[in-house]
Amino acid sequence: MRIGFIGAGKVGFTLGRYFSERNMYVSGYFSRNPESAKEAARFTASSYYGDIKDLVANSDIIFITVPDGVIGTIWEQLKSLSEIGNKIICHCSGALSSAVFSESNQVGAFGYSIHPMYAVNDKLTSYQEISKAFFTIEGDKKYLGYFKELFESWGHDVQIIDAKCKIKYHSAAVFASNYVVALMAVAQKLLVECGFDEKLAKRALSPIAINNVGNIAKVGVVDALTGPVERCDTETIKKHLGELDDDMKLTYTVLAKQLIEVAEKKNPERDYSELVKLLDTQLSD
Repeated sequence: MRIGFIGAGKVGFTLGRYFSERNMYVSGYFSRNPESAKEAARFTASSYYGDIKDLVANSDIIFITVPDGVIGTIWEQLKSLSEIGNKIICHCSGALSSAVFSESNQVGAFGYSIHPMYAVNDKLTSYQEISKAFFTIEGDKKYLGYFKELFESWGHDVQIIDAKCKIKYHSAAVFASNYVVALMAVAQKLLVECGFDEKLAKRALSPIAINNVGNIAKVGVVDALTGPVERCDTETIKKHLGELDDDMKLTYTVLAKQLIEVAEKKNPERDYSELVKLLDTQLSD
């Protein structure tokens, strides 16, 4: 299978290099920014294409690695090409399903969404870490098994999901990734208010955050939970809420309510009703 890429950003660079290092044939790159496509081609020892039609003709699998809002536009261009028949078309959006490849069956193509649950943050180095990613796949039945077996052969866990679940699935990924950044930003801000500079705040918080994520990965969210919510320490939580501004107080309260559900699984004998009442009062004010 010859794999071509439309789009030469971080995901295109990363997957192209990752595939090529696993003896997959990367045909090359097309991009509206020719210099990016040429750089990606050099990075993956593949070819630069100045015409999208040529890339399609010389590829069996085409990954559209562009921003979500552009995927449909690219597909409208591709499906008018006579070369699109029997091609496998993939995107890597977490939020979009293969339905973005409208009328693919009418032009003889096969559409898929293939999403690595991994924050690709550097186009030149992320290929070294993506081997740890969990992959989700959704799309036409014809090649679902092929892709699942391919990624599993490289050591990945793979889940085939329903197109209707893509938004909920992507929400889960955002909570586990982007919103963790938001929580760390809040924590750093609070330490700065206590006299830390930003660098020292980062150093102070990093070990506890890294250790906590490691514990979650090792034993799961229930056994990893500690802290005042788990202990049902209502007085400490009242004091916390008294020190926070309105936005932080709302965030703290909503997350604490979510944590109570986890805490009740860990401590089914413990009565959390007073804490629930406190948090509900905060949300109703």
